[in-house]
Amino acid sequence: MNRISDTEATLARWHEEAAAVRSRRSGIGVARPEQVEGLSGMQVFEAMMAGRLPAPPIGQTLDFELVQVEPGMAVFQGRPGPAHYNPMGTVHGGWFATLLDSAVGCAVHSTLPAGKAYTTLELKINIVRALTERVPLVRAEGRVVHGGSQVATAEGRLVGPDGKLYAHASTTCLVFDARR
Repeated sequence: MNRISDTEATLARWHEEAAAVRSRRSGIGVARPEQVEGLSGMQVFEAMMAGRLPAPPIGQTLDFELVQVEPGMAVFQGRPGPAHYNPMGTVHGGWFATLLDSAVGCAVHSTLPAGKAYTTLELKINIVRALTERVPLVRAEGRVVHGGSQVATAEGRLVGPDGKLYAHASTTCLVFDARR
């Protein structure tokens, strides 16, 4: 296949995968503490992907969604658009950062046992090319590099359906006992 048809095939696959996730979604919201108590990070994501827990509202606000998760890895898909533009007419760096922070943070979260939580201590992002609505979808893939009992690190990449890299990031997360 040539590059254009490869890109079109990837884009079609991405649309199908996201539609399948949305078809199972139970709504938008925040899970109640009793809904997640006793669940590992991966179990929380499995419940979210199966529609037993709602998708977080930030995805609706910024037009992105979790499309895949497994232990140590999370993939978010986003649609860059004019609502995310800065005064120069390109997607604001904060949108890049939020999408990548979600991917790397959820990659870490997916490895946590029940009773543990995390917070981002540091996020480093490198934007390597501008984004506009001419790129119909992008994916942020986060992968855990180190999962410790107190500190976890992860890396992420933001790519288009043609494989072009738009940004990459790394994070350091603090792991702690969840509050009851």
